[in-house]
Amino acid sequence: MNVLFVEDDAMNRRVVRDMLDVAGATMVEADRAEEGFRRIDEEDFDVVLVDLRMPGMDGLEAIGRIRARPDAKRNLPLIVVTADTAPDLRDRCLAAGADEVLFKPVAMDALFDAIGRILASKSDGAMLF
Repeated sequence: MNVLFVEDDAMNRRVVRDMLDVAGATMVEADRAEEGFRRIDEEDFDVVLVDLRMPGMDGLEAIGRIRARPDAKRNLPLIVVTADTAPDLRDRCLAAGADEVLFKPVAMDALFDAIGRILASKSDGAMLF
């Protein structure tokens, strides 16, 4: 399992990395959306986690750019990880193309459940995580 986490806060990246390490997954970090796009161009990922509030470009715009790609990577599983608790936020993220939305602080079981649900839905129900 190879996960990309696009998040500007180093501590948040470390916490999620520690969680993914428990499951034997690898995590690549990007501290801004442009770096995340470069990583997506260069590497293959099973899941992309993206924060909503980043310098330069917010997560909703980043999701839109990924979903607008002309290649198969437009279908990458995308999970929003955010501290924003606006009442309509989940609906806006899903409408933008996110597959799941997790709220900070992220619990390990919530992260694993979200990844498992997405991967199972994209692989005809086989649990991969």
